[in-house]
Amino acid sequence: MTDHRPSTTFCWKLTLEYDGTKYHGWQEQTNAKTIQGELQKAAEDFFGTRVEVGGAGRTDAGVHALAQVAHLKLRPRGQMNLRPKEILYGLNDRLPADICLLDVAEAHPNFHARHDAGTRSYVYQISTRKTAFAKKQVWWVKDKLDVAAMAKCTELLVGRHDFAAFSKQDPSRPDESTIVVVKSAEITTDAHLIRFRITASHFLWNMVRRIVGTLVEVGRHNLTVEEFAAQLRGESRKIVALTAPPSGLFLEQITYPKIFRTKENS
Repeated sequence: MTDHRPSTTFCWKLTLEYDGTKYHGWQEQTNAKTIQGELQKAAEDFFGTRVEVGGAGRTDAGVHALAQVAHLKLRPRGQMNLRPKEILYGLNDRLPADICLLDVAEAHPNFHARHDAGTRSYVYQISTRKTAFAKKQVWWVKDKLDVAAMAKCTELLVGRHDFAAFSKQDPSRPDESTIVVVKSAEITTDAHLIRFRITASHFLWNMVRRIVGTLVEVGRHNLTVEEFAAQLRGESRKIVALTAPPSGLFLEQITYPKIFRTKENS
């Protein structure tokens, strides 16, 4: 039997935001509601065929995204003349209210959201007071925090380090290296909010949340800057395993070193 389907693979680069509060993370799981699962379900309903969806960052349960990037690939049964805007509207109509596509762009068939990413940036929000409107997007820390000491520790993160003490081993990646190159890291304050931002080549499981949890211990004066530095060097005997809650964490940006061809610029 001859297969008359076209061999061409269509690929789109998707940018989306989501509130991860009600989801078991990005990655599709059996019997669990995930961001990837909802996106794939919406896309397969829209296109009427199986699709491949892959994300740049595997956000954990309860973690949010301001600009997650995903690829959407399919091999259609016939001609396809859909414009990106039609796909954007079609998928948004099918996605739940807490997941929103921001942009759809045609990409090279070989584009891969995770493998082709250059850097990833996260922001974590700590609130120093109870908030009625942003409870799901912050970690409310009731203790007085020494932000200056936290900032000193944050400066130490930049560069190439072994983050074994600030991460949890991913059972699906037992041989994964714990070496990460951090491009930038900073702490800023805005009224009652303390924001921690970090950009790196990639991130380990629970890495950002463990860094934030440890920074808060420094802010509480339960840990010194010197002890934080020793822990970063893998020399400290005083291991702090506090993991900040997922509510304050956002995947903020993904950058790509390559320019992928589109119909408009090819």
